[in-house]
Amino acid sequence: MKKPATHQDQSVPSTDIARRRLLQAMGAASVAGLPAWAGAQPTAQVNTTKLAVTDTEVTVGQLHSSTGTMAISETGSIQAEQLAIDQINAMGGILGRKIKVIKEDGASDWPTFAEKSKKLLINDRCAAVFGCWTSASRKAVLPVFEKENGLLYYPTFYEGLEQSKNVIYTGQEATQQILYSLDWAQKEKKAKTFFLIGSDYIWPRTSMKIARKHIENFQKGKVVGEEYYPLGSTNFGSLMNKIKVQKPDCIFTAVVGGSNVAFYKALKAAGITGDKQLLVTLSVTEDEMTGVGGENFAGFYSSMKYFQSLENENNKKFVTAFKAKYGKDAVIGDVTQAGYLGPWLWKAAVEKAKSFDVDKVVAASRTGIELTTAPEGYVKLDPNHHLWSKSRIAMGMPDATFKVVSESPNLIKPDPFPKGYQ
Repeated sequence: MKKPATHQDQSVPSTDIARRRLLQAMGAASVAGLPAWAGAQPTAQVNTTKLAVTDTEVTVGQLHSSTGTMAISETGSIQAEQLAIDQINAMGGILGRKIKVIKEDGASDWPTFAEKSKKLLINDRCAAVFGCWTSASRKAVLPVFEKENGLLYYPTFYEGLEQSKNVIYTGQEATQQILYSLDWAQKEKKAKTFFLIGSDYIWPRTSMKIARKHIENFQKGKVVGEEYYPLGSTNFGSLMNKIKVQKPDCIFTAVVGGSNVAFYKALKAAGITGDKQLLVTLSVTEDEMTGVGGENFAGFYSSMKYFQSLENENNKKFVTAFKAKYGKDAVIGDVTQAGYLGPWLWKAAVEKAKSFDVDKVVAASRTGIELTTAPEGYVKLDPNHHLWSKSRIAMGMPDATFKVVSESPNLIKPDPFPKGYQ
């Protein structure tokens, strides 16, 4: 006796059902924000260089200072990168794989950064690493990334004069931050004399070298003082006396990390306040303001590409999501936002390359990767591995927020090797 046909047999052949289920699965992937082919690529195709990629997971590293003098600045980057990764995972991950994070602490110590980068690349086989803050830490890990062909997303504004196949720079370089702020000080505040101050390592010293050349050679102004202090330094008493003697039109500073707390308290104690003295810093964001205090920074200015107070829909969503995850009192600074961009830029490049292989991701990154949803506004990645973005100047307010007072009309093309500054 012939077996009765089931409902399935009567409606469509089993091969058609299988095809329909595959199409439905691919459609679901697209709805989740993934390309339709995302879940269909076997690991052997998307990982040919023995990275830590399985059928369901891809491993990345985070390498920041969660302890030491730089923790005040780097904690926000750790949080923002994790937020981006969580959001990407909620959308289905990348190429159908969820992102697993291995966190390492550079401990504000450059040899430790180098050691931890070796672990992440050699032992853990991370497909990408999001990390570093200071240029000293970046310079310490750079030889490791280049030797092991790793991929670093670096979020901090920096001095430029560098371009590596193995680094994507999501912060500003010198022409976008230093030159823009000096030109603003000269044009809007009529500054002609400058006192340069920095922490004593590569980023402040190189930044001030660039600043001096711009002031003297291009603005025809004058540098009346230049001082550097060790990272973590809290003794700025003698510096206050030097500033009072020189009476500069503008104090131009790149003091970083925890030293900012002592520096701005010393300024206020010496009577050098924003209502009397023009000060422009390259290194105080909302993150540092939690320690500095609005009462000590009020009336001074920061040069950044991002401030938490920016009014656009992208930023409103970002701030809301950040505070929902880390608390209503959490603050977001420039490097925190630039850190948030890293995983999204990596996701875009991986999906364009249809591979996690570093060489393929780098090649895809040079072909017009853009983010229309960046909190700072639309940005795009230049073939030189730096971002086109706007520059902004904001005044510190007594409540520790920032009020934007100047913004470049257009995105500024990154130029890490400007002529006349090397």
